[in-house]
Amino acid sequence: MKLPIFQVDAFTDQAFNGNPAAVCPLEQWLPDDVMQRIAMENAVAETAFFIPVEQGFEIRWFTPEIEMDLCGHATLATAHVIAKHLNFSGPSIQFHSKSGELTVSIKDELLFLNFPSRPPAPSEAPQIILDAIQHEPIEVLKSRDYVLVFEDEETIRHLNPNQRVLDQINLDPGGVVVTARGEQVDFVSRFFTPRASIFEDPVTGSAHCSLIPYWSQKLGKDAMVAKQLSSRGGKLLCQHLGERVLIAGQAVTFLEGYITF
Repeated sequence: MKLPIFQVDAFTDQAFNGNPAAVCPLEQWLPDDVMQRIAMENAVAETAFFIPVEQGFEIRWFTPEIEMDLCGHATLATAHVIAKHLNFSGPSIQFHSKSGELTVSIKDELLFLNFPSRPPAPSEAPQIILDAIQHEPIEVLKSRDYVLVFEDEETIRHLNPNQRVLDQINLDPGGVVVTARGEQVDFVSRFFTPRASIFEDPVTGSAHCSLIPYWSQKLGKDAMVAKQLSSRGGKLLCQHLGERVLIAGQAVTFLEGYITF
């Protein structure tokens, strides 16, 4: 079998930055175990598979370990591939997913993800998470992910979680978000996934489904700029729309070729 594949750096305008995602266009779904093995072989945070349907595309996302319910950067990467490499000419792309309808609008070089809002609720973090993070948050919340809020950007930048400790907890399909007000942007974050082959996700669009409603309320504004402070880094333009959020960014193609098996 021969399948096209693209690797795209999402939430950046330069290669080697942002979050790399593999994108595989399909005519029909492959068996789940085959898609899982392809994602494992790709060894990036997410591999997106999509098929054409009557109104847009169906999309699914796989990490090297599991299928995810929602992924921002791989959706951005998929929209980039459809717009730049598959001769799509419309102003927006409609995706059908396990998390409902997802629309990506295209304006110049920006791609706007219209995703469901997932406001996090006050919670208590398991002690093992606090032990791994090694710093006391000023607030703990939870939606899909645990959201730990800290005092300032420098704390987020210098956190060094103990992966061995954090790997003792299973949060699939979620993770641990750490966040704080930003110095040059509205807010910053990082994202850690216990038991995953990629422990720190470079830029996590889906986590911003929770971060956007949280920081919109805290800052009293709907339009915000966010940065994810991983080693690769990424910039996200955010807007709170009530039950939906907009997450915008750029993407660049790093690789295109074929899978053969």
